[in-house]
Amino acid sequence: MNGVIVIDKPPRFTSHDVVNRVRRILVQRSVGHLGTLDPAATGVLPIVVGNLTRLAQFYAHSEKTYEGVIRFGFATDTYDADGAPTTPVQDVEVRLEEIRALAQPFKGVIEQMPPPFSAKKIAGVPAYKLARKNKEVVLKPIQVDIKELEIMHVEADRVTFRARVGSGTYIRSVAHDMGKKLGCGAHLASLRRTGAAEFAIEDAHTLEAVATQMQQGTVASLFVHPRKLVPLLPCVTATEETAALIRSGRSVNLPEMSRAPEVKVFYGQTELIAVATRIAGTLFHPRMVFGNSLT
Repeated sequence: MNGVIVIDKPPRFTSHDVVNRVRRILVQRSVGHLGTLDPAATGVLPIVVGNLTRLAQFYAHSEKTYEGVIRFGFATDTYDADGAPTTPVQDVEVRLEEIRALAQPFKGVIEQMPPPFSAKKIAGVPAYKLARKNKEVVLKPIQVDIKELEIMHVEADRVTFRARVGSGTYIRSVAHDMGKKLGCGAHLASLRRTGAAEFAIEDAHTLEAVATQMQQGTVASLFVHPRKLVPLLPCVTATEETAALIRSGRSVNLPEMSRAPEVKVFYGQTELIAVATRIAGTLFHPRMVFGNSLT
């Protein structure tokens, strides 16, 4: 069973929890995810199954979109609502234009400090493991790209936003730093990922729905169509003879692909059999060969 299925991650589940649950539901050992989502967050978590776990390298720097709420009035040690307050709790009431002005410097390519409770490693140890033991966490700022940060609504001390960000951006740090700049503290009250790469919340399924469809023998209908995966790579359909050569790791001529440096190779409409790289002219060599796809 090879494929990609988009899960609507429930709160309080780690991304690894979701992977383990999908393993049990699908009775598959080879399962992974395309981008960690914080336990408190919900939303889009693409899950890769079988040989298509090898596609993960194409999603290492994927853009993500989020919707969420920032609460002003106090900061927390985790930078979200699960943490303990680290500043005095204040009653504040922010204004829409004030917060929109506050958000402006956070747009674009900026230096951002990751949260102490994060997966960033210090001497090979994830920062959150040190933080849980009350050990010193010394992190370095990282460069991130916040492509969009739209303040949608303000009500008392809560601010609703939408964001589109590059890989590695911590929305929790945005909330924390905004509160620090305003002087009253802030943390991320809630977060929902609405998109990751080409995967949208409209494509997502609950774990319960996946389990039900598996029991009914119709789980294949929930998987993303293989031709929609890695959309930057063009698709080419191989003949039976060409497909046999590709499956055996042989180079082949793909005359219709005279310019693309890399292509997805299909046998029929739904069977993704390889990702092939141009050697010269129209000669391509398979750098990844997959088994039968699920859909």
